[in-house]
Amino acid sequence: MDAAYLSEWANLLLRWLHVITGIAWIGTSFYFIGLDNQLERPADGNPRVAGEQWSIHGGGFYHKQKYLLAPERLPETLHWFKWEAYWTWLSGFALFVLIYWVQASTYLVDPAVLDIAPWLAVALSAAMLAGGWVGYDLLCRSRHGENEALLGAIGAATLAVVAFVACHVFGGRGAFLQVGAMTGTIMVANVAMVIIPGQRKMVEAMKRGDAPDPKYGRWGKQRSVHNTYLTLPVIFIMISPHYPMTYQSRWNWLVLLAVGLSGALVRQYFVLRQKGANPVWLPAGAAAVVALLVWTGAPERPTGAAEAPPFAEVQTIVASRCVSCHAARPTQEGFAAPPKGVVMETPQQIRRWAAAMRQQVQTEAMPPGNLTDITPAERGRLLAWVAAGAPVE
Repeated sequence: MDAAYLSEWANLLLRWLHVITGIAWIGTSFYFIGLDNQLERPADGNPRVAGEQWSIHGGGFYHKQKYLLAPERLPETLHWFKWEAYWTWLSGFALFVLIYWVQASTYLVDPAVLDIAPWLAVALSAAMLAGGWVGYDLLCRSRHGENEALLGAIGAATLAVVAFVACHVFGGRGAFLQVGAMTGTIMVANVAMVIIPGQRKMVEAMKRGDAPDPKYGRWGKQRSVHNTYLTLPVIFIMISPHYPMTYQSRWNWLVLLAVGLSGALVRQYFVLRQKGANPVWLPAGAAAVVALLVWTGAPERPTGAAEAPPFAEVQTIVASRCVSCHAARPTQEGFAAPPKGVVMETPQQIRRWAAAMRQQVQTEAMPPGNLTDITPAERGRLLAWVAAGAPVE
């Protein structure tokens, strides 16, 4: 069976698993952060209880309580929340390896950005994944770890540096997903390396009859809060490959930074809403940042209408620069089927996809990493043909 065909199925199934487990993890995370923010003083005045919430859902009433530290004794059944996070990262990392490491010459390396060997790009990518977690964890454990305002400022500055470096080392699409993989790694490491180990130590202390050390509760809460602010930026990065005007922008690292911070602002709005506030300036500010990006990042309109080339010239360019991937049976290595089902072998097919071609050609998203060495002049001829109405006669 063809390896490229199997790779496509692996891509699909891993992506599906990643979305399923991601929904489960994000849902759980958002629920517990919301629960924490809406707790009320216990009606019975129990000094061991930090707060409680009554709610109704699915036709039933629920009564939840959160203890200041721990109950007097452990219940027989204690529910843990960890596998959602682990499987989200495992499936996402496997997908990242399959696309961006195995096919590094196509999706990670762009010679127009930095002409490096694929193996070196993969090595740098792996180093950034590990280094991102180590640096973040050391910062949280440092003497500044309790100052959330300072941590936030350092985090934003670090994101700017990482985005700048990634977008000047890797191709735009690969750079965005590299930052997303780094962020996702930090999030799951928070669960696996801090939250769950701390909770295990709390449970073990209670089994011995000792009072749990409250520092583990503080650390776990801190990392959970950090994760909730990173969630929306990561979701944006996950969907960005479908929108080349983001990662192919001249200022793509600023786009990544601005939209990431906008996602954090939106999340902050929901957090404050759960506490009874309504700071509408937060989503308004996020929308203003995105609007500014859209306005400043819009491609320049040509000052004069270029003469449309004859269709025979267009067909020649498409045949030499596009059809190796966009054919019923692609000849480009690594492609078992034409990307997104786009086939451009006949005049009718080329005309059908003219509008989509304009976006991909104008943003230089295609060919990925300019695999087929399309020239600026050829891009201009294709755009002039589309602007003229994509005639085929």
